[in-house]
Amino acid sequence: MKINEKIYSLRKQAGLSQEELADKLNVSRQTVSKWELGDSTPDFDKIVPLCNIFGITTEELLRDKKIDMEVDNNKPDVIKAALISISVLLYFIGIVFIVFGEEYLNLSDGILVPIFLFICGLATATIVFTCMTRPSKKEKKEEIENKNPVLKGIISIVALLTTCVYLLVSFTTMAWHITWIIWVIFALIVRIIELIFVVRGDSNEE
Repeated sequence: MKINEKIYSLRKQAGLSQEELADKLNVSRQTVSKWELGDSTPDFDKIVPLCNIFGITTEELLRDKKIDMEVDNNKPDVIKAALISISVLLYFIGIVFIVFGEEYLNLSDGILVPIFLFICGLATATIVFTCMTRPSKKEKKEEIENKNPVLKGIISIVALLTTCVYLLVSFTTMAWHITWIIWVIFALIVRIIELIFVVRGDSNEE
């Protein structure tokens, strides 16, 4: 395996984009791209930092020696996507149930609230189980938000707006037992925003 192929494979295994690797090495993204294309090779002073980032020896990087790596085939995790989709659907079912249950099903709050909490608990348990058993590389490294100030800023603004809406609606309707649903919607919106940034990051990496 040539050094350019090793750098590409190791970067993929580490879950880093070209830009993120370039930042760690204080070089441009174009430089990393040239290394992976074989148009140039890393300077001597970048060899050791590269090895430290990937957790390998200089011999493994420079010599034609096989490195044990997971195959990154970029295939989507269909099971994870299905479980998360089911969880989101359960949240929406719970919201619709508690909003319209009293009016159309003639159910009291004593019945509506426990059923709603059970549905939300089931959805939350599904998401937690999915994320723990099928975590992505970016989630493991907690790089999605920490390394993207734009994403962090957007989430902060959405959180502020959600707080204002929550307080306004709650004080206006005095339905505090129901308005906390706004925070469930907030969590779903944040997750959607994060997924958008992940997809954009993966496309920019190519």
